[in-house]
Amino acid sequence: MPGTGSGRPGSGRRRSIAAEQSLFWALAALLCLIAIFPVLRLLVEGAMPQGKLGLGALDRVLSDPATWTAFGHTLWVSLAAMAISGLIGGAMALVVALGDLPARRTLVFGFTMLLIVPSQITTIAWIELLGPSSVLLKLFGLAPAPGARHPLYSATGITLLLGLEHAPLVFLSLRPALRVLPGDLIEAARAAGARPMRVVRTVVLPLVAPSLIAGMALAFVSTIGNFGTPALLGIPARFPMLTTLIYQRLSGFGPRVLSEVAALSLLLGVLAAGGVLVEAWLAGRRDVRVEGTASSIHLPLGRWRPVAVAAAWGFLALTLLMPLLALLATALVAAYGQPLGPATATLENFRFVLFDDPAAGRAIIDSLGLAAAAAAILFLVAVPVAYFAVWRGRRLMRLLVLAAELSYALPGVVLAIAAILIFIRPVLGLTLYNTLGIILIAYLARFFTLAQRPVAAAFRQLDFRLEEAAQMSGAGFVRRVMTVALPLVAPAAAAGGLLVFLTAFNELTVSALLWSAGHETLGVVVFSLEQAGENTVAAALASLTVVATVGLMALASFLTRHLATPVLPWQA
Repeated sequence: MPGTGSGRPGSGRRRSIAAEQSLFWALAALLCLIAIFPVLRLLVEGAMPQGKLGLGALDRVLSDPATWTAFGHTLWVSLAAMAISGLIGGAMALVVALGDLPARRTLVFGFTMLLIVPSQITTIAWIELLGPSSVLLKLFGLAPAPGARHPLYSATGITLLLGLEHAPLVFLSLRPALRVLPGDLIEAARAAGARPMRVVRTVVLPLVAPSLIAGMALAFVSTIGNFGTPALLGIPARFPMLTTLIYQRLSGFGPRVLSEVAALSLLLGVLAAGGVLVEAWLAGRRDVRVEGTASSIHLPLGRWRPVAVAAAWGFLALTLLMPLLALLATALVAAYGQPLGPATATLENFRFVLFDDPAAGRAIIDSLGLAAAAAAILFLVAVPVAYFAVWRGRRLMRLLVLAAELSYALPGVVLAIAAILIFIRPVLGLTLYNTLGIILIAYLARFFTLAQRPVAAAFRQLDFRLEEAAQMSGAGFVRRVMTVALPLVAPAAAAGGLLVFLTAFNELTVSALLWSAGHETLGVVVFSLEQAGENTVAAALASLTVVATVGLMALASFLTRHLATPVLPWQA
């Protein structure tokens, strides 16, 4: 009889339970450390700057006019960018999800690249496209006059680019809702003689309004925490936002202003949390539940189909292909501003960043190592966390996963300041400040949700009775996880790991505050080269990262091609 008798089966069961409980509490402790402790540390610093009870640092920050200038800029730029994201992302979702367009998968893949390509690289590409030294526009005689002010170095430029970069968030939120609309309602409207535009306006949009609101709120929160675009466009234009103000204060004055930048980051966190709460409130006020059969619907565009196809692909060519071509063209000339032609084209910039520039070489190795380590660790953590949260339904684990997802909404700058506060002094005799270790820990906290969501989605597709059958056959906890759960969710876990890898490989916001001499990351080096006026070298390094990003996206798509439910953003 299992569990009694000679004592061997019973001891095996006890070992299995002990292993399960040990792993559960170890994971719970890890999630507390990466999701809850950083926020608590920031709050403690706000109330007790440098360990002394008082609100002096917070008072100084709140009484500084520069704080409110940056706050106002951040708020209205984020609101305007959110509106732009809603218009672009919403229109693209309607056309792609409901219209009978050809090659929609390629269209979705390309549109999602606007989000996946790092913000600082997208911004550099646009700088190279529209500036007076634009190599690409010079080929057609369209470059602005030498000495002319760059049109993007302004509040308008920042707003437009942020709106464009975050439009895929609205698209990714809205498209799944459009794909499961009740088909009988659409058919009834069409049978009554309603034209496609009227069906969209009176039936479709009211039903998908919560998803549209959620996507726009996500774009708002992401815009608040963006660093690359405001830094590259706003610093030259003397247009501060909260993220750039924190960066400039910490870069200029060092750790002695840590309490002040912690207070600034709390202000940034409050703004982001406000966006999340407003989204939840607005979404909760609209109950759009309907009865009917969900189905994939395509509205025939008729004579407007060629126009829609041209508009969709023309938009991608203008906003994605042209900037990337400008980036590549800049990388192919020896001197910035030089016309591109057979006599001037060179691969010297690529050779330099790959073999001669020590900082670029270190950054490539460091970013590869950090991204690989973060992806591998989170791959190993995400599977048992999703197992306990989804299959076993452990309430504490579900709450900790929710806490991690909420902390993911906080801007990366906030997390970076928290990491500095925690590790500026040795912890348990271990010094991590000014090392790659602090960046790795920040990446684990920042990207846990990216690894966990695909695995959780995969677990929800699986039948829990598979594990029950293994348990009835006498398999212990470790064996069940290794032989039943892990093989089934491995493709989704690998896809999540790849998402972590390609995001961490190009990361800038967290690294910009945590890097140190000799421990640079790729995002930091590209940003520094562009800031130093080394545009051609920066363009070469940025072009290489774009190629790597597209390759990783294609690899992730290949790994998950057999899953019943899409787990990658560009498959949703």
